[in-house]
Amino acid sequence: MQRIVLGLLLLMMLMVPQTTRAAALSTAPGGVELTNLRWFVHKDAVEGTSKLRLVIDVTGGVKVASVLSQNNSPQLIIDVTGGGVGKIGDSVTLDGDIADKVTFIKKNAAASQIVVDLSNAIDDSDYKVFTLPSNPGSNKSFRIVIDINKPVPKVNYNFTAGLKDKVIVIDPGHGGSDSGAIGPDGIQEKNITLAIAGKLKALLEQAGAKVIMTRETDVDVYGPNASAKDELQARSSVANDNKADAFVCLHIDAFPNPTVGGITTHYYQKTGYDAMLASSIQDQFGNINFPDRGAKSSGFYVLKHTQMPGVLVEMGFISNPDEEKVLTTPQIQQQLGQDIMQGLDSFFAQAARKGGGS
Repeated sequence: MQRIVLGLLLLMMLMVPQTTRAAALSTAPGGVELTNLRWFVHKDAVEGTSKLRLVIDVTGGVKVASVLSQNNSPQLIIDVTGGGVGKIGDSVTLDGDIADKVTFIKKNAAASQIVVDLSNAIDDSDYKVFTLPSNPGSNKSFRIVIDINKPVPKVNYNFTAGLKDKVIVIDPGHGGSDSGAIGPDGIQEKNITLAIAGKLKALLEQAGAKVIMTRETDVDVYGPNASAKDELQARSSVANDNKADAFVCLHIDAFPNPTVGGITTHYYQKTGYDAMLASSIQDQFGNINFPDRGAKSSGFYVLKHTQMPGVLVEMGFISNPDEEKVLTTPQIQQQLGQDIMQGLDSFFAQAARKGGGS
């Protein structure tokens, strides 16, 4: 009996260290940590933009939340839940153009904060913060990624009223190898936009404006066999290189339902004047018996990548048989040119009052 008791005691003693050791492993201090930082600046040769990317390696999964702070000096602050500061260090000096420094702040063993000191103020649309899962197959750990775009310098406008001496770039949509939309009678969008652009050009020049066309014949602006991005960038560059006061892109809409019709003026509010320009032009189309589809905010490439106030006008629906027919008539083409010209004149008068011009 005594041997049995001693055997049981010995067995219990052997089991205790194993249980204690397992518990110790499950509650070991340290937990998930931020361990390493890599950063680089990517420059887009086509668009001329720059982006700073920060990649932070983490030993496990974490959650992130970010906010911009403009107090004293601009900062991007990222709160990290589930991971503390490890051997990553306290701070790292960055490029000095987009951001000056990144600092890692330990809040506790399972929470930390990343503070990026920005070189210039940015908007919410200028940065992204996200996480990427670990990938053992490619030897990649869990990562926090921070992308910060270099903001485009804001232009201070001081518009004057009137069209005289204004530089207007007109972009007739499509052309060359790109016919654009084709109507039920075979009318090609590229020919209608070019015809109206020519009439608008003549009207603006009569009013004293300097007009530059992205194309004056049936050609591709960038050149044959270009990618869509290269073609659109070439059109945007015409306006940017000539420091235009306004950019007007002309298109004809299309839709599977042939009864849909109307005129829409699109804008992208990048300057503070784009919505004003769109409304000024859209308000003039009452002389044409097409439905008024209003001025709308849209992310068209040429609107986002031109530096001055710009619009993209969809001057009816080529897929609508009635509107297709009307759009081919010289009278309506002239009227559309007249309406857009008057809209530009109205815009410069309003912008002068807003921007301090006379």
